[in-house]
Amino acid sequence: MEALGSYPISFGSGRVPTTSDGDESKRRPNRRRAFQAAGDWLRRRSTAAKIGLAVAAAVAAMFVLKHTVTNHNYLFIASETIHAAGLLILAYKLTTHKTCSGLSSKSQELTALFLSVRLIFGSIMEVDVYTFLDSINFITTIWVIYMIRFKLKNTYNKTLDNFRLYYVVVPSMALSLFIFPHVHYNAVVRVLWAFGVYVESFSMLPQLLMMQNAKMIEPFTAHYVFAMGISRFLAFAYWVIQCDARKVEDAGLEYIFSQKKINKQYALL
Repeated sequence: MEALGSYPISFGSGRVPTTSDGDESKRRPNRRRAFQAAGDWLRRRSTAAKIGLAVAAAVAAMFVLKHTVTNHNYLFIASETIHAAGLLILAYKLTTHKTCSGLSSKSQELTALFLSVRLIFGSIMEVDVYTFLDSINFITTIWVIYMIRFKLKNTYNKTLDNFRLYYVVVPSMALSLFIFPHVHYNAVVRVLWAFGVYVESFSMLPQLLMMQNAKMIEPFTAHYVFAMGISRFLAFAYWVIQCDARKVEDAGLEYIFSQKKINKQYALL
């Protein structure tokens, strides 16, 4: 009995503990190879095929967002929040590294333009949390423009940032006069709304062209562009879903008014 007492006795289930570290280490290279194969396959596609895949992915993502997000206003709030995060990345670069190399002042100027337009028609429609978020992003964007144009102008490469702003402003202005959302406000608000959306859609084009001209991407600039890409997509999804919802609402109101009109005519008979 004393001999038995010297050995530890376990009253557990008797199962030998197993570990999945070996299996997990085997799965990781397989996943990495799968991602590499997908990336190689995508790089071999033509430009038209890549654009088609991007459009299909965007449409699928908007469909998922429309049917999974209960309150679509969260999309706009998320877009503004990510936009602010991208501006914080720029602020960190400008204040810490003391350089604006790789940044396009033209993109910031287009961003300030559509934010100012949105603040104007937002103030006319209703001052709410969206107006507050736009105000913060507008002030920060003006500060970024000041840093690029004046404080750190010695590090700004004006030669590479050669995009003409009227390539975006003039077509957006012309298009907004004919294609605008049918909201329950006057024509000025409708045109301003459409103009802001069109300029916002192409505001990152100067930055992308500057990156292409420079043949290199700095880490902070890449993070900023990635954040802006997500922000622009969420904003675009918000406007598309909202316009679609307003069309359904207007159709419903039109049906109700027509039914009331028919009932009144029957009452007169």
